[in-house]
Amino acid sequence: MSKQEIWVAYYTILIREVLRFSRIWVQTILPPVITTALYFVIFGNLIGPQIGEMDGHKYMDFIVPGLIMMAIITNSYGNVVSSFYSSKFQGNIAEMLVSPVPNWVILAGFVSGGIARGLTVGVAVTLVSLFFSDLSIKHFFVMVSIVLLTSTLFALAGLINAVYAKSFDDIAIVPTFVLTPLTYLGGVFYSISMLSEFWQNFSMLNPVLYMVNGFRFGILGVSDIPIAVSYGIIIAFIIGLATLSMSLLNRGVGIRS
Repeated sequence: MSKQEIWVAYYTILIREVLRFSRIWVQTILPPVITTALYFVIFGNLIGPQIGEMDGHKYMDFIVPGLIMMAIITNSYGNVVSSFYSSKFQGNIAEMLVSPVPNWVILAGFVSGGIARGLTVGVAVTLVSLFFSDLSIKHFFVMVSIVLLTSTLFALAGLINAVYAKSFDDIAIVPTFVLTPLTYLGGVFYSISMLSEFWQNFSMLNPVLYMVNGFRFGILGVSDIPIAVSYGIIIAFIIGLATLSMSLLNRGVGIRS
């Protein structure tokens, strides 16, 4: 395929993904915004004053980056896992894999769709947070780059889940039993400096911790993790998941069988 044909194929997949979640925005964008607003009210306004400051910031300001990141993670993941599985269930993916379109273009299209939804929800949640907190961005490049990398990582993870899923019930297992615990235990609502040494070390095994702290560093300028380590962990996971995703698509695992 020529470069123009590759671009058309990629752009077509991306536009389809964007239209897919934007047409049903009441189901895809509005719910996480409402849920996060409730977090702001309950944890920020009601519980926050009782806690006081954390890492030199008001508790409300401290949890805002984590809540924004949590919304980005779940929606980047959810968009790809549901879209790819639906396409697999309908037979569209098999047709795409036997077409001249390179598999990496198919992967890039679905992942970009997940990033688009993650960023859309992230922006919406950020706008809502302005009603509760005065955000002051300390490191703009860090904030944007961590968001893009994190969204890419979980979009890839969503595709892998969709490849192995054999029913619609299977696509809910990982978000419920893996993703939710990781995000809630990833430093969204607390600093790991509050934990004992054992639980601090144990928390280091949670990859979400590095993403939340990297994003918090971009906005507030504070982090429990060195920013270089956060970048390293996220990039390493992206490389690993991208390699696995390409291998699964090339072999047609869960699709051609």
